[in-house]
Amino acid sequence: MKGHTEIVKLLIEKDADVNIRDSTGIDTLTITSGKHPKIIDIDGNSYQVVKIGNQLWMAKNLRVTHYVNGDPIPNVTSDRQWIHIGYFTDSLEGAYCYYNNDVNNLSTYGCLYNWFAIIDSRSICPTGWHIPTAEEWRILETYLGGSSVAGGKMKEAGDKYWDFPNTGANNVSGFCALPGGYRNPDGSYHSIGSIAQIWSSTELQDKDQYWTFSCSLRCFGSDLSLSPANQANGFSVRCIKD
Repeated sequence: MKGHTEIVKLLIEKDADVNIRDSTGIDTLTITSGKHPKIIDIDGNSYQVVKIGNQLWMAKNLRVTHYVNGDPIPNVTSDRQWIHIGYFTDSLEGAYCYYNNDVNNLSTYGCLYNWFAIIDSRSICPTGWHIPTAEEWRILETYLGGSSVAGGKMKEAGDKYWDFPNTGANNVSGFCALPGGYRNPDGSYHSIGSIAQIWSSTELQDKDQYWTFSCSLRCFGSDLSLSPANQANGFSVRCIKD
């Protein structure tokens, strides 16, 4: 019915495949809950896994502070150092931070990483997992009904974490996207509560500046936007199964 909105909450008590179909019978999702063990990163952090279509995703932002081989990822708090490692070709280096350099943001929103950390050969994703390509994001977007509605199906519902109005959010996918904000190339922090900005591994090159696709979700929209971003930004990370 046009103009009619239904809010559905699902409680899955056992391992199950859940098929979700709208009133037209066209928009069907299959979400698998509980069948996949949690994965653990090099620091011992655990992550629930959700199957959306044929893809397996982490259902929480990455929180790791070491590469898979045990080497530490630099924790850069200084704006000046963040600028330096992101712009000067003799010192391009992977780095992570907590939003506003506040470790209390870690457990909910995870870390923010620059692009040089996510493409480092030592890897920040657990073995058998990787940073999603732009094409893998597009596959997810298509499966969830297209760019105009996919974001709402990925966002955690309600206003506990997302700012009002958190448009279209129902998290029927189980992706549990949270608005961890981002860190600009100049070191400043922005938009916790209103924007989720998540890296892809697909690189673009434009003149003298380097850019990479990232996806963004906003509190004022139900869309999923995939667009180029400066590699010196600090964004959230979700890993996908190989």
